[in-house]
Amino acid sequence: MIRYREILAVPGMAVLLGVSFVARTAITAAVMALTMYVVLGLHMSFTAAGGVSAALTIGLALSGPLLGRLIDRRGLRRVLGVTVVVQAVVWLSVPLLPYAALLGAAFVSGVLMVPAQPVARQAIAAATTPAQRRAAFALESVQGELSYLVGPAVVILCATTVAPGVVAWGLGALLVVGGTGMTLLNPPLRAEDEVEADRPPRREWLGVGMVAVLTMAFGTTTLLSGVDIAIIATLEEAGQAPWAALVVAVLGVSSVTGGLVYGALPRPLPTWFLLGLLGLVTIPVGLAREWPWLCAAVLGTGLLAAPALSALADAVTRLAPAGVRGEATGLQSSAQSAGFALGSPVAGVAVDMSVPASGFAAAGLAGLATALTGYLLSRRRPSPRTPVAIRREPTSTTDAGL
Repeated sequence: MIRYREILAVPGMAVLLGVSFVARTAITAAVMALTMYVVLGLHMSFTAAGGVSAALTIGLALSGPLLGRLIDRRGLRRVLGVTVVVQAVVWLSVPLLPYAALLGAAFVSGVLMVPAQPVARQAIAAATTPAQRRAAFALESVQGELSYLVGPAVVILCATTVAPGVVAWGLGALLVVGGTGMTLLNPPLRAEDEVEADRPPRREWLGVGMVAVLTMAFGTTTLLSGVDIAIIATLEEAGQAPWAALVVAVLGVSSVTGGLVYGALPRPLPTWFLLGLLGLVTIPVGLAREWPWLCAAVLGTGLLAAPALSALADAVTRLAPAGVRGEATGLQSSAQSAGFALGSPVAGVAVDMSVPASGFAAAGLAGLATALTGYLLSRRRPSPRTPVAIRREPTSTTDAGL
């Protein structure tokens, strides 16, 4: 725990993690809030709710590199100010919009979502030393897992007890609070010796090594999204669907534990290794047919989830020069959003074509395939030249977390 005390003692770090947690909790709950509003508020089908969720997800996938590039060029406060205003307008108007307009509003909300995760990662990279960074990103990954545990569950509880439109207003208020807090904090996104860093051409940093990391980022969230669907399908077939919430909670808590343990390890592990191991332990989870055994079976998946995500964040910030770090972390967020969007239908198709266990197999194989792809690409990565005006850090494949 000494490592984590050192991280939290970094000036502004505890406040940054707190305000970004508020924003990320609201972001993770946004899809569920729109789903509950369409189903309970507009009294439409889950298919219609899926359309609104898809519009939001597509917007989120596009927002990462767009907002990251704007942050690199225009500065953090300007971008955060615009996103906070947009989120306030969109979520305030949700209960007043017909379905067609809601589709457009969801897309706009996604494209101009408060960039809490990319900003937190850039600020962590700027405020910590290379020796501290793995533990810091482990805390950031744990924060993400906690937001997934809290956000959707609170939305479901509130939407079934109060008007869904009120829930939308509350979620918008959380986004505004989190975004405003980050705006006031205005954390430095570059270290002191990176302030004058130039913006290199994309071809100089978006090379094989970065593509390898983005591929693994996509694969990691594809796997995790598929596992959620496979859990529900397995327990529904067993007539134990209400226990799915407990299994997902066990998965989340074990992920938090794994992230904290990984951040305290003396040496990092390659990202491709963590993702490959994550895929391997996920494939046989489908052998568990009842909720007590499923709780035990998902422990391996959970323990490796946050370590894989934190290793990805560390690798991106090491590979990206300071002048383009916003765009690079935005690309990572987009890759992960795309993985979340694809994982559910991939696992769902596998379940529909076979048995619920095939959902875990499909998710695990997706992780294995992208881990292998990331490994092969990283082996081909040439030794990069140290960019001008950035801190010199280890650039070997292993040290970069690939």
